[in-house]
Amino acid sequence: MDTNELDAGKGGAKVGGFGSRMALLIGTNIAVIGLFTLVASILGIEPQGIIGLTIFSALFGFGGAFVSLAMSKKLALRSTGAVIIEHPNNDSERWLVDTVARLARDAGIETPDVAVFNSPTPNAFATGAKRNDALVAVSVGLLQQMSANEVEAVLAHEVAHVANGDMVTMTLLQGVVNTFVILISRILANVIISVVFRGKGGRFIYFGVVMVMQIILGFFASMIVMWFSRRREFRADRDSGTLTSNAHMISALEALQRQHSDDILPDEVAAFGIRASRATGIRKLLASHPPLEDRIAALRS
Repeated sequence: MDTNELDAGKGGAKVGGFGSRMALLIGTNIAVIGLFTLVASILGIEPQGIIGLTIFSALFGFGGAFVSLAMSKKLALRSTGAVIIEHPNNDSERWLVDTVARLARDAGIETPDVAVFNSPTPNAFATGAKRNDALVAVSVGLLQQMSANEVEAVLAHEVAHVANGDMVTMTLLQGVVNTFVILISRILANVIISVVFRGKGGRFIYFGVVMVMQIILGFFASMIVMWFSRRREFRADRDSGTLTSNAHMISALEALQRQHSDDILPDEVAAFGIRASRATGIRKLLASHPPLEDRIAALRS
C-alpha cells in the first residue's frame, strides 16, 4: 500500500486540549441557559413546577445531544478537513475502501463512507447518526506509519464502534446527564436563593447561580460520560481482535505507544478516535480513552 498516492486535501486536524474542552463546556452551559430562558419566555411558560422543569430540562438536555449527533458527519469532515473517497483513484484508496467494506460486511452493517484527513499523527475515528450511514476516517500519518495489518486492525476498531451503535449510546447517555445537570442546577439555585438571599436575589442573581451550578455539575457529569467512553474502547478493541486478530490490534496499539506527539482530534470526534490521551491527574477522569498499556493488557488477557 503506497500511501504517497493518497490525496487527503489541504486540511489538517485541529488540536484541542483540556483548556478548549472546559471553554466548550462553559460556553455550552451559558448557551443552554440563554436558550432555555428565551424559549420559556416566548411560550409564556414559567417552569417553576417540578414537572414543567423536568420537561424543559429533558427537551434541552436531549435536544442538544441529538442535534450534535445528526450533524456529526458534517462537523467531523469540516473540523478535520477529511476528504471522502467517492471513487478510488489509486491502489491505496481502493485497498482502504475495500478493507472497510469487508470489515463492515463481517460486522453486519452497510459500508460506511471512507475518508482520509491530512494529519501526520496516527489516528482514526468513526462517527454518524446511524449504524448504516456512518463515516470512518483515518489520518495520513496512520497510513504512513503502520503496517497494512495494523491499519486493518484500526479500521476494524472503528467499524466496531459503528456496529455497536456507540455513537447513539453516547448521545443517549449525554442527553440523560444533560437533563439532570439542567434540572438539578435549577433546583439547587432555588434552594441557594431561598437560604442565602432569603428569596430576594432577583432574576439576575438566580441565573448567575444556575450558570455556576451547571458548570460544576457539568464537570462531574462529563466524568460519567467519559468513564463510559473508556469502557466502550475496550469493547471496540476486543471486537477488532475478532474481526482481524488480537495480535494485529495489539501491534497497532504498540505502534501508537511509540509515538510522542500530543496532537489529538478535534472535540467533535475525539471520543471516537483511536489514539489514547496522555492526560494525568484529574484530567484522566475526563479522558475519552483508557491508557494504551491497559488496552494492550486487556487484549493479551
